[in-house]
Amino acid sequence: MRNAAAVEVAGLVKRYGEKTAVDGLDLTVTEHTVTAVLGPNGAGKTTTIETCEGYRSPDEGTVRVLGLDPVADAARLRPRVGVMLQSGGVYSGARAEEMLRHMASLYAHPLDVPALVERLGLGSCGRTPYRRLSGGQQQRLALATAVVGRPELVFLDEPTAGLDPQARRATWDLVRELRADGVTVVLTTHYMDEAEELADHVAVVDGGRVIEQGSPDALCRGGAENTLRFTGRPGLDLSSLLKALPPDTDAAEIAPGGYRLTGTVDPQMLATVTSWCAQHGVMPDRISVERRTLEDVFLELTGKELRS
Repeated sequence: MRNAAAVEVAGLVKRYGEKTAVDGLDLTVTEHTVTAVLGPNGAGKTTTIETCEGYRSPDEGTVRVLGLDPVADAARLRPRVGVMLQSGGVYSGARAEEMLRHMASLYAHPLDVPALVERLGLGSCGRTPYRRLSGGQQQRLALATAVVGRPELVFLDEPTAGLDPQARRATWDLVRELRADGVTVVLTTHYMDEAEELADHVAVVDGGRVIEQGSPDALCRGGAENTLRFTGRPGLDLSSLLKALPPDTDAAEIAPGGYRLTGTVDPQMLATVTSWCAQHGVMPDRISVERRTLEDVFLELTGKELRS
């Protein structure tokens, strides 16, 4: 039985004056999954997420969150949805743990505050006013306030921006636990490895539309060239090897004794290369297969680098 949709966006259009920020965008987020929404600056992803959160109203199209209108049904959705903003949303004079306890008190079955504080490394700054927290501490507090109410759905905007590696890994573990507990997570991030590591589904937004989507594995495999590398003695004549491989394969000696083949790398190619090496008395020191990454896919689709 397939999971239902936690978020459904159909034909979303949002304009600011003469500028169309979102132009007929369609997006479905399946419940109990992690969906990463990626896009270059100005692509329309932030406007889309803010519309799903109820902070903006669509000019055209429909948005449903947990089956409800995020603007008209905001009061009904608020106890069920957690939102982590990239900045703001916290009283500047509030102490970190005080703020978190206040947020927990608004929900019927919140997470254990001391355990969450310990989990996210906020114990040392619990009595520090928000304005005096470091950027990383503010980020972790924003994450904690988003999840403390045990939401059914949580929107995380750049959850690990500015975090050190240890805090980043702790955040990844928390996101995995949320999914395991049945929480639906919608994630925006500028870190491709983060999306590849955490997401069940990735939607790439550009020009106000979703231009590609799928699982990270499917996107990285779909229609792309992969690379096979091996090392052997320098100066090998690769022409006979290319004759045995598909016509879309390229081969080059990129350094003395270092060879690179690009094309459709599959078990048949690997078998052909190892057989050719055996026939020509070549003992490869190393053979490695490198698939394209989510960053490669993103650049191919948008031609732009993600910048934080």
